[in-house]
Amino acid sequence: MFSTILDGPKVSEQLQPLPAQEEEKPSILLIDDDDVHTDVLSRRLKGQGFDTMSADSGESGFALAEREIPSVILLDLNLPDTDGLQVCEALADSAETCAVPVIILSAVEKPDLLRRCRAAGCTYFIRKPYDPNALLLLIHQAIRDSAE
Repeated sequence: MFSTILDGPKVSEQLQPLPAQEEEKPSILLIDDDDVHTDVLSRRLKGQGFDTMSADSGESGFALAEREIPSVILLDLNLPDTDGLQVCEALADSAETCAVPVIILSAVEKPDLLRRCRAAGCTYFIRKPYDPNALLLLIHQAIRDSAE
């Protein structure tokens, strides 16, 4: 059997566990002018462990996205100041936000809408009303995909 002789304090006294670091929560930016929808969705997402922030216009949402760089952006198409597709294009063109996944949530029904959303740079499209569990799965998938 081998033994080790150490000068000074015992090894167990030298090695202290590192303090647990709090893992950063993924953040989600909601850009939607419907306060009720935003409030309900924000509470649900916070209950699932996300940090949330919201904006009620395209301009304020774009500025907040560039400043805070969220993990995912949930974007409505019908905004009071601009078309959500223009916001999506601006997010995709910005060096700060081009890697942030955008999930469009919309009740708009147009034949070529999905193609236009993809061309604008959205990652996923969900038609309102939607299944909250499906949205949660897409958020997790978008975060995983953007991390790779």
